[in-house]
Amino acid sequence: MAKITGLGGIFHIVKDPTATRKWYKDYLGLDGDYGPQLNWSEETGDAPYSLISHFTDGEYLKPSKAQFMINLRVDNVAEFVEELKAKGLEILGHVDEGYGEFAWIMDPDGIKIELWQQKEAP
Repeated sequence: MAKITGLGGIFHIVKDPTATRKWYKDYLGLDGDYGPQLNWSEETGDAPYSLISHFTDGEYLKPSKAQFMINLRVDNVAEFVEELKAKGLEILGHVDEGYGEFAWIMDPDGIKIELWQQKEAP
């Protein structure tokens, strides 16, 4: 039986695709032939997965006005946040929830991006 094995991509409308791709490359280190590309690998030491999460309202997505948010796995959120700050990017928040560490930024088109580092259960 065929099955879904992970997130294939996120597609959204932007004002300037070239500028947005450059932003993802410059700030997040993501590049590819058709836009930012994530290549999953067992080298990360965790079992990678992607999810689709449903909300009844958009409160968690604020300050974005979009109907979606992008969640990106990061191997070290604290270090990544410092690198983004050094590049002058505003960090909307940064928290360790025990099961994972999270930080939030906005892309140049007003899409909220959640950075997530999975943590092992205690």
